[in-house]
Formats: sequence, structure tokens, C-alpha cells
Amino acid sequence: MRQDVASNKPKRQSQNFHQRDHNGRPKLLDQMREKLRTMRYAYRTEISYVNWVEKFLRFHRDSDGRWRHPTTMGNLEIERFLSHLAINRRVSASTQKQALCAIVFLYQHVLEIKLGTINVQPASRPPRIPDVLSQDEVAALLSEIKHPTYLLMAQLMYGSGLRLMECCRLRIKDVDLKRMQIIVRDGKGGKDRALPLPEMCVEQLKIHIQRSISMAQEDEALGTAGVSLPDAFDRKSPLAAHSPSWQYVFASRSLCKDPRNPQGPFYRHHVHENSLQKAVKKAVTKLGTTKRVGCHTFRHCFATHLLENGYDIRTVQQLLGHKDVSTTMIYTHVLQKGACGVRSPLDVVG
Repeated sequence: MRQDVASNKPKRQSQNFHQRDHNGRPKLLDQMREKLRTMRYAYRTEISYVNWVEKFLRFHRDSDGRWRHPTTMGNLEIERFLSHLAINRRVSASTQKQALCAIVFLYQHVLEIKLGTINVQPASRPPRIPDVLSQDEVAALLSEIKHPTYLLMAQLMYGSGLRLMECCRLRIKDVDLKRMQIIVRDGKGGKDRALPLPEMCVEQLKIHIQRSISMAQEDEALGTAGVSLPDAFDRKSPLAAHSPSWQYVFASRSLCKDPRNPQGPFYRHHVHENSLQKAVKKAVTKLGTTKRVGCHTFRHCFATHLLENGYDIRTVQQLLGHKDVSTTMIYTHVLQKGACGVRSPLDVVG
């Protein structure tokens, strides 16, 4: 009988892998979820990592469609899968790197197997210049968003340069109406940064803040768990869940449970990002623009229009939270340099 890498593993663990949960997925994925939660990974990272590992396992199913335990595979199978993503799926380098991180997490932290050097065909895709709307186009797009909450969120994404989830997760304590600034906590890369608060958003922000505080008071009277809090802060400061400062500015109107703890209490979460995305998409359709526009376009416009108005690139880099100025340099295509600053010889002759 053929001996594989998993031959020294207890037979019970191998059988447990081939069992399925109610969605037909291997139990190994549940083990991975538990490890990710133990190590305090973000819920979105958990979803992404589990999906990549499942794709990796599906890619290496045998001819009969049966799953192979990852302990029967190694660097060769990992390299084949990552090369497949780069060559056949034509994913970006960041997507391929995310898939690699997920698989490495599975082997190192779940299976406790140390991997050697992984040689893989790197994915590469040249950077693209983002679609940017003019200031008149931004104003026209905002005028098509009729829902007051989604309009205010879109105004903040454009006026402050917020990312989609940074806007959804904005808490009352991070809105400073006296200093006219917004503090982004634990943004991309775990960094904090301060952003300008548009004056025209102040009055609507006050209305949303008061609405969130009122909902928090109602939740406390009903005996709910209050607003969701980061990490273990709910145990360190249990009263913060009903504190006005910790409420989401854009709180959801309905209560929900933590998807990682379906047996737990009901919480007040922020509005779902899909709702804002749908509102923006609907407005784009009405606007009739041929440009590719989404929620992140507001952030592109924020950076581009600041450069057009004469702000230096280092300031824009700091406001966007970019680690390297080379990332911010992509917005310099709007300056009077390069193609934008060259007069066509045909116009000279004519």
C-alpha cells in the first residue's frame, strides 16, 4: 500500500477531514476558522483565507473528485496552484500573494508543517490609471443619490478621502466637530490618520450622531448587547457598548448577531457596505457616464482634485494613508506634466 505524508498522523484526524459539514465542506476548514479567530484575525480576512484554501483543495482533487488531505501535498502542489492563478486566471500580484498567505497559514498554524522556499510564477499586472470624475461630474453624481444617509456617506468619501469600510465603521468618538476633522482608527495597515471634515457635512452629521445615540438608548432599555466592539474591548469595558462615543455614526436600523458566534447576543452594527454600493451604482446609471465609477472613485477624486488645487503630494500621501509616495504618484497624471502638459503639434500647425 502506498505510504503518503500523512501516514504518521492519527487515523481519526484523517477521517475527520473527509467528513463534511452541512455545506459540504471539509471539517479542516472549521479548524482553520477557529485558529484564525484565536489569533485575532479580522473577519474579512477569515472569509478570504478560508475561501482560498478551499479553492486550493478543490484544484487538487483526484480524478474521482475526492479531496486530498493537504498533508499529502507540499511545495509542488502549492506552486502549481499559484502558477495557475497567475497564468490561467491572470490574477493580480496582490491577489496571488493573498492566496499564498492563506495556504501558508493553513500549513504553519493549523497543520503545524513548516514549508520550504516556494518558487512560483509571479503574477504581474501593470498599474492602471484610475477613472477620475471632474468636480462638476462629482456634483452631478452626488445629486443623483437621493437617500440622505448614503448621500452623506458619499460626501464624506469624496470630501475626506475615506475608504468604503472606513466610512461605514466611523464611530462618533472619531468625529471631531470642533477641530473639523475625522480620525480613522486602525485603517489599512493598522494605521491611524486624521482627515479634514467638510463643513457642508456638519449639520447632517449632527443629525446622524443624535439618531445613533437615540438607538443606543433604546437598545439599552431593551437589554440588547449594544454596539459591536473591537477585539476583547467588550470584556475590558462592558459599559462602552452603550456609550454614545462608541456608537457607529451610520448605525444599522436592525440588530444582528456576530457571524462568528451565531449563538451569541444581538448587536447594533453599522450599515452594510453593499447598500451604499448599490446606491452609488444606481446614481452612476442615472448619470450616464461612460467611466468606470464606484465608491472608491470618490477617493480617487479626492486625491486628484487636491493635487489640481495645488496641494503637495506628500500632504496627499499622508491624507490617503499610503505607506509609499510611489502609490500616490499615480494621481499626478492630472498635473500639467507629461501627456496633460504637452500641446499636440497638430494644434500648432493648425
